[in-house]
Amino acid sequence: MKDNILASIDVGSSKICTLVGELTPEEDLRILGVGVTSSRGVNKGMVDNIQEATEAIASSVEKAERSSGGRVLSAHVSISGNHVNSLNNRGIATIPGRERPITKRDIDRAIEEAQALNLPTNREILHVLPRYFVVDGQEHVSDPVGMYGQRLDMETHIVSGSLTAVQNLTQCVEGAGVQVEALVLSPLASAQAVLEEEEKRQGAIVADIGGGTTSIAVFVDGAVFHTSVLPVGGYHLTHDLVAGLRAPFSAVEELKTEFGSALPSQVNPEDTVEVEAFGGLRRKEVSRRRVAEILQARVEEILEMIYIDAKRAGFDEMVAAGLVLTGGSASLIGIAELAEQVLRMPVRIGKPKGIHGLADTLNSPAYAASVGLLHWSIMENGHNGHKPGFSFKSPLQIKGVLETARRWLKALIPQ
Repeated sequence: MKDNILASIDVGSSKICTLVGELTPEEDLRILGVGVTSSRGVNKGMVDNIQEATEAIASSVEKAERSSGGRVLSAHVSISGNHVNSLNNRGIATIPGRERPITKRDIDRAIEEAQALNLPTNREILHVLPRYFVVDGQEHVSDPVGMYGQRLDMETHIVSGSLTAVQNLTQCVEGAGVQVEALVLSPLASAQAVLEEEEKRQGAIVADIGGGTTSIAVFVDGAVFHTSVLPVGGYHLTHDLVAGLRAPFSAVEELKTEFGSALPSQVNPEDTVEVEAFGGLRRKEVSRRRVAEILQARVEEILEMIYIDAKRAGFDEMVAAGLVLTGGSASLIGIAELAEQVLRMPVRIGKPKGIHGLADTLNSPAYAASVGLLHWSIMENGHNGHKPGFSFKSPLQIKGVLETARRWLKALIPQ
C-alpha cells in the first residue's frame, strides 16, 4: 500500500470491522473502504477458533477491499480480552558530568529501564506509553531534551498481554493475508477517535462496551494512567433478556437493538412488543418496560464495575471530564442518562471524529476503535504533527521497543 493509505482491523466478539483510509494532502483522514462482518471464532475478545476467526477476518477484509478498490496488505489491529494487564513504571537515567544537557539517548536509556520488567515467559509487552518526565525532582516535564540535570526519570504506562492470545490473533490476521503492523489495545484506539485533548488533560474515563468485553482507559494530566479489560459486555445484556423473556438469543438481540432502553421510567408501561418464542412456531407479546428493567439492572452492574476498576487504579476523583462511552452497547437508549445518575459524573457517548469520505457509515460509537486504529497509524508514522505519546512492541515485529520509541520522540521533539 502507498504511504498515505492506511488500514485497520477491529477484531471484536460481535463484529469484525476493516477500514481503509487515506491521509489527504490537507492531512485529513478520508475513509475509502469499510468491511463489516459478524464475528466468529472470537469469545470475550480472544480467539477460540482459529479457522472460524480467520475466515471472518478474511471476509471483512475482502468487503473493505471491494469497497475501496485496493488491496489491504498490512493493518493496525485491535486487541482485547481480560488477559490484558497494565502498570505504571518509572525508568531512570543518570546524566554523567554536569557540562552537557540531556539528549535523546538519555531518554532511550530511561525507556529501556522502564520496560525491563520481570514478566512471566507467557506474557508479552504490548505498549510502553511515555507519560511524563522528571528532571532532578522537577515533575511533569514534557520535553527534557536540552535541559540540564543529573537524573532523568520517565514515568511510563506499560500494557502486557498473554503471549498465546497475541500469537493466536496474529495468526488469524496473517492467515487472512494481512500483515500485522501493530496490535493496539482497543480502549486506547477508541480514545484516539473520541477524546478531546482537553478531556485528556482534565481527566476522563473511556469505556468501550463491546459484545464480550468492556475495555477501559483512564486519562489524567493528558496521558494514559490506567487500562484494563472487564469480561462483561453487550452479550450479557442479551443473555439476561433470553433468561427473563424466555426467547431465543437472535430474537432478543434484535429486540434489544430496536426497542431496548436503559431507563424503564422513560418507557410507557402500556407499550408491548412481539418477540419470537422458543421453537419458532409462535410469537408472544412482552412489555417494553419489562425489557428496559432487565437491561437497566445489567447496565448498572457494568457501570459500577467500570467505576470500581478505575477507582482501584487510584484515580482519586481526578476525572473532571467524566466518562465517555463507546462500543456497540453505547448506542442503547438512555445509557448516558443512567450512567450520570449512577456515577454522578458527566457522561457522553463517544462517536468517531475527524473523518471524511464514508464518514456517515461510521457515525456510531460501535466504530470508535476501528477509526481510532487509523488515527493511531497516522500518529505512529509521525504525520499530522501529532505526538504519538506511545511506543509499541510485538513479538512478531522485527523493530523493537527502542526503535518505535525513537520514532515517537522524533515526532515529539522539534528537530
